[in-house]
Amino acid sequence: MKAIINAKIITEDEILKGYNLLYMKEVIAISKELPIWAETIDAKGAYLSAGFIDLHIHGSKGADVMDATPHALETISASLLSTGTTSFLATTMTMSEKKIVLALENIKNYNVKNRGGAKILGVHLEGPFINLKKHGAQNPSYIQKPNLELIESYMSIIKMITLAPEVEGGESFIKYIKNKYPKTLLSIGHSNASYEKSKESFKWGISHATHLFNAMNPLHHREPGIVGAVLESDEVSCEIIADMIHLHPIFFNILYQLKKEKLVLVTDAMRAGCMSCGEYDLGGQVVTVKNGEARLSDGTLAGSVLKLNEALKNFYEHSDISLPKLISMVTKTPAQKLGLRVGELKESYMADMVLFDKDFNILKTFVNGEIKFDKNSIF
Repeated sequence: MKAIINAKIITEDEILKGYNLLYMKEVIAISKELPIWAETIDAKGAYLSAGFIDLHIHGSKGADVMDATPHALETISASLLSTGTTSFLATTMTMSEKKIVLALENIKNYNVKNRGGAKILGVHLEGPFINLKKHGAQNPSYIQKPNLELIESYMSIIKMITLAPEVEGGESFIKYIKNKYPKTLLSIGHSNASYEKSKESFKWGISHATHLFNAMNPLHHREPGIVGAVLESDEVSCEIIADMIHLHPIFFNILYQLKKEKLVLVTDAMRAGCMSCGEYDLGGQVVTVKNGEARLSDGTLAGSVLKLNEALKNFYEHSDISLPKLISMVTKTPAQKLGLRVGELKESYMADMVLFDKDFNILKTFVNGEIKFDKNSIF
């Protein structure tokens, strides 16, 4: 048995002091008692939380999910440990059917055993079933109508699908997926749906919104659109990219007050994540990274270079949220959206954990109870 001592332990509702977290591969207990035989790690007053979960990330450290190689997935997984991310959805792009299938096949066959990085929970299929008018950084040449034949062989690994419900075939596709694969999260995104059509799609099976405000019609006082429909709904969750670029920080507090436990922080990071400025590619398009912004040649935002611990810091500094509720945005809430028993420091939950300081710098990252990143071991 192992124990983390002298930590500020973040639970769903409070920060515990004077307690020890006992664990092996799974969390055993949070207790004031410390067995004499326990192997201890002294947190020295740092915060301890469940490991972070990123529902939307394309790449990191020079690698991209669409590279469709085991090395790319391993590179992404390993690099995310320094950001506190212990699990993520490998996110695809709107590209040719051949490249999408290659990426899905690569993830399906990826052997997670004996890997040292963050866990791949499955696939977030972002496109190609989107609206041409709101393609954003997705390549418009490869947009198509919802196509079950393209993805049905991979539904065992597809945990989330971003699509535009208003496109031809959208309604029947959503209803089919909702009925046959109820655990797959259906998300509205890269869409130009009206307020009325958005509300209708929620009845079909849409229960999430991809990077709210971005790649969708704007909130207008006479045409509330997708944003208005999402903000009004008590059932539909949404994700935001809190990099201070995709969304003005004035909305952080507003969104939390409206969405509470339905708000999720993601990175939408591309291969330039954890890298220096320069030119990269995303979905076959050239992206220039400068001053923390990733843009196509026409100025369109192309994902981000955000790290999940930076997103937490940005949101915390520009809102009135408590630390436990903040951490839930990257732990409990995304875990619940995927129906997984992770994201909380509870008995029998996997010991995916993060130690971080008051500035959200990651000190140690644990996966299945093993230290996979230690800031003190980096030279």
